[in-house]
Amino acid sequence: MLGALIPLFDSKTQVKAYSIFAQKYNSYMNPSILGTGSLDGSGSVLGIDIVESMGLETLTDDKNVFVEVTNVSIFSNIDEQFTDAHDKLVLLFDHSVTPTDMYVDRLKELKASGYKLAIRKLQVKQFEEYKPILNLVDYVLLDHKKIDITKAKVYFQKVYPNVSLVAVNVNTQEDYDTLTNDGGYDLYEGKFFRLPVVNRKEDVSPMKATYIELLNIVNDPDFDLDKAAAVIEHDTALVISLLAMVNRMTVNSGISTVGHAAAMLGQKELKRWINTAVTKELCADKPGEITRVSLIRARFAELLAPSFGLNTSSSELFLMGLFSVLDAMLDKPMKEALELVKVSKDIGNALLDGTGKYAPVLDFMNAYADANWSEVSRQLILVNASDSTIYEAYTSSLSWFRDLFYGKEK
Repeated sequence: MLGALIPLFDSKTQVKAYSIFAQKYNSYMNPSILGTGSLDGSGSVLGIDIVESMGLETLTDDKNVFVEVTNVSIFSNIDEQFTDAHDKLVLLFDHSVTPTDMYVDRLKELKASGYKLAIRKLQVKQFEEYKPILNLVDYVLLDHKKIDITKAKVYFQKVYPNVSLVAVNVNTQEDYDTLTNDGGYDLYEGKFFRLPVVNRKEDVSPMKATYIELLNIVNDPDFDLDKAAAVIEHDTALVISLLAMVNRMTVNSGISTVGHAAAMLGQKELKRWINTAVTKELCADKPGEITRVSLIRARFAELLAPSFGLNTSSSELFLMGLFSVLDAMLDKPMKEALELVKVSKDIGNALLDGTGKYAPVLDFMNAYADANWSEVSRQLILVNASDSTIYEAYTSSLSWFRDLFYGKEK
């Protein structure tokens, strides 16, 4: 099993929904899935356990979660598989769900149960044929490269005014900017924001400079706890967060000073906490997705260490994943961003040039973030790792992120 959480954005780069891309088998180890074997086990909805791992409350607020269903799994007992609020789940299917009575009746049942519906891979010439289904769906996903959105916007506003249009395969910032300026789409999905490319060169704000100073202190091989505590004391939010955490860990301890709290944690745990807490602060003025991406990638990279034969480098991999979106955090190209923080040569080589011993992990995470399952499957064979091990690492990363922000135990 492989699965990834893909964000969908509005015209202001705010995450408004997530789509779960899932695959049951490794396509290299099981080539039959590329043919009729793709229907094996399709009586269940793949990816719902990703929602369970991260927690619907972490994902949603006002957001929907798109989950793919096949022309077979659409008839499964979805209520038994998904017990949370139905109105947050969008069942996404393609043109293999045809406008016949059998499918139309089933879609009406699901709609009556509170689920939202979405269709993709529908060609313009099929719009009229699929009218019975288009009358039921809430979203239509369109490949912006294959459609004239000006005409499509007029058509849908006139015939299906309650349908939201989603542009898919938006793979560059330029495409995103053009599409949002032209209007017509409600949501956008693609690679353009999964690893943001930043070309600006503004000065780093004084507050961010303090956070960078703190990162540099704790990422020295043998840093001074007192020095770190002194920098933390300059930021009220960090002080409150640190004291609250340590007092939760040591019941009735009554710790009231930053120095005492730092000593209680020790170097290893203080470093871990600072890297996480400071990342939150560096992303405070950015879309929340940057925080989510950086922290989940950090934990995912750390958990991938054994699969890539890097057991002793898990902490370094955590930092590499965390800083893989440092350019977006600091509004600077990656080269300039890395000049501001102290990272090892191995981390720098991976992030800047895609070279060195950590580069394979970064390449793998990029492929996984894109739900590029054929490339993920190929790399899994090279490192002799199983789908289940990687999938468990990914869902564990989602759970860790959930616990970090919501304090919910799995």
